Amino acid sequence: MTDRIVELTPLAVEKVLAARAEEGHPSDAGLRLAVVKGGCSGYEYSVKFAPQPVEGDMVFEAGGITVFVDPESERLLRGTVLDYVDGLHGAGLRFENPNAGHDCGCGASFAAAQD
Repeated sequence: MTDRIVELTPLAVEKVLAARAEEGHPSDAGLRLAVVKGGCSGYEYSVKFAPQPVEGDMVFEAGGITVFVDPESERLLRGTVLDYVDGLHGAGLRFENPNAGHDCGCGASFAAAQD
């Protein structure tokens, strides 16, 4: 296990655990967090459940959830807080990412501060 790259708020942990059960994933399935090229600002987040890490993944625990992050995504996710919000514009996970230079208007993508 490595140090935590991303922190999950208690509400995010609750919602991730509920989603994992609702989607029928086993209780030991991990949460894969990644940054991929795309979106209107250059990068977008990828969040999905995975049965196990792939070679090279950084693996850590957050709130009882095993989290997998690939090495390429690590530099763009380090220090991020994953929260859950429920508001007028919808509900879902929100990334509070110190590495994002700016977010797009819809909040689904971002540009890296160091790019």
